[in-house]
Amino acid sequence: MALSEIDRNLLQRCLSRAPRSWEDFVDRYLGLVVHVVNHSAQSRSIRLSNEDREDLCAEVFLAILENDYAILRNFRGESSLATYLTVIARRVTVRLLHGRKTTAPINQSVPQPASNAGERRIEDTEEVHRLLDELSGREADVVRMYHLEGKTYQEISHNVGIPENSIGPTLSRAREKMRRATHVD
Repeated sequence: MALSEIDRNLLQRCLSRAPRSWEDFVDRYLGLVVHVVNHSAQSRSIRLSNEDREDLCAEVFLAILENDYAILRNFRGESSLATYLTVIARRVTVRLLHGRKTTAPINQSVPQPASNAGERRIEDTEEVHRLLDELSGREADVVRMYHLEGKTYQEISHNVGIPENSIGPTLSRAREKMRRATHVD
């Protein structure tokens, strides 16, 4: 999707430091940043307080302001500004969540539903891609959505069309296939 005329003007106004441009930018993209922060935390089973959410959103906007809008200056216009900002917001949020998670968790982990109890997300993308090479069809879709896209069991169930309580067993079977494949070699 190309850069819209509204976003092109907003971007130019911000980069030239026009009056009220930053306020307009925040007004336009605050909802998107809040959504990305919420989704990033939820997919990592981290419950956010309102203060945590506000802090993470503020950090995303501070990252955009850093070095005289360096992030906005690096935008090449090869996607919509919203898509670009989604990627930026996710990167900033995930970096901060991982940093806090290892030292002091943001509030507490959300208790896992019974269907998620035995599953852990595979953090190594190469491992996930090796696993995907061994799979096809729905199993591959479930693994991709869970491990690479960070979707919840409910989201995967809706997208793939299988019961939510079948997601965990599907992931377990997929991992078992990978274990068998690596032991045969």
